[in-house]
Amino acid sequence: MDRKQMCVANVQYKKPTANEARRAKGLLRYLTYRESRDEQAHYAAGRERWEDHGMGGSVTEIAQRCEALQSKHVLLFSLVYNVNPDLIAMVAPERREQFVRELTVQTTETFFEQRGIDGGLEYSFVTHHRQTDDPQSPGRHDPHTHVVLPGTYYDDGLGGRVPLYFNQNKRVDHIAVLHSLTEKQIDDQMDRYVGNDWEQRYDDLEAARSAQLVVTREPAHGTFGQDDITFDFWCGARRTDEQMSAAGYYRTIENDEGTNEVQFRPLVSGLRHDEAELLARLLHSEIGGDFATLRQLADGINDMSMAEREAFFADVRRLDFSLPNLEPDLDIDIDF
Repeated sequence: MDRKQMCVANVQYKKPTANEARRAKGLLRYLTYRESRDEQAHYAAGRERWEDHGMGGSVTEIAQRCEALQSKHVLLFSLVYNVNPDLIAMVAPERREQFVRELTVQTTETFFEQRGIDGGLEYSFVTHHRQTDDPQSPGRHDPHTHVVLPGTYYDDGLGGRVPLYFNQNKRVDHIAVLHSLTEKQIDDQMDRYVGNDWEQRYDDLEAARSAQLVVTREPAHGTFGQDDITFDFWCGARRTDEQMSAAGYYRTIENDEGTNEVQFRPLVSGLRHDEAELLARLLHSEIGGDFATLRQLADGINDMSMAEREAFFADVRRLDFSLPNLEPDLDIDIDF
């Protein structure tokens, strides 16, 4: 796999101005009482949300420490460690919080050791358990941590506190060092938490997803309009993770770089791999190129109970999709 896709490790800072101090307190409250913009904290009480390594365990304590330990230019730094959801999905659910906490502590402390900050550095962090907002695979477990650091650290040689910096230039690139250490730590933890075959398993998942894009080489299965623009679409399936898949459609969109790429949009999730592939074929055969019909049929399947869905797929498995223009030999009512 591309090691740069293993984890996001971002650094930001707040300036020691009155306005930024107010914003910093707002950030601390947000980190304490929210999982994401759309999710409230799963643990309402504030103190146990934070793991204290010298910066405090509540909004008030951390804000006071940031004020006391600020530099001329920095009130606080904030770091985010966010592991690739495809990797975290391989970790047993009950061990995921432990995984991201270990990643946070080991990477942060190793990072400052390598920078020669022998006396250590105060920090506190909070663990969030949000759901992914990736349009191709929304709603997946996405545990991550937010770390708060002061604007200064204690220099043993000078016998006092000095400004903390994150340089990013040709001579020294602290951000690149942080990313490198994060990747090494995840590599080690994946071996221990998942097994030595985790990277091959990731590559197999990506290969399966690439193979599923083959459907987009066919003539478009239909078109639909959005914001006065007409798009082609293809009914298809996509692996969500190693256990589950989704059925939906592929379409071409403009990515962040301004170029076009094919992306998937799920309509029916939580399917076994064979169910998603069969459903994609069935939807293609039933919709007659009409996107509204595609959405209607998908909504009907989503409204089924578990027992109804099991019976439905038992019937779908008996259909023969191998011959073109062959009328199905079963009468399955999916006109919801």
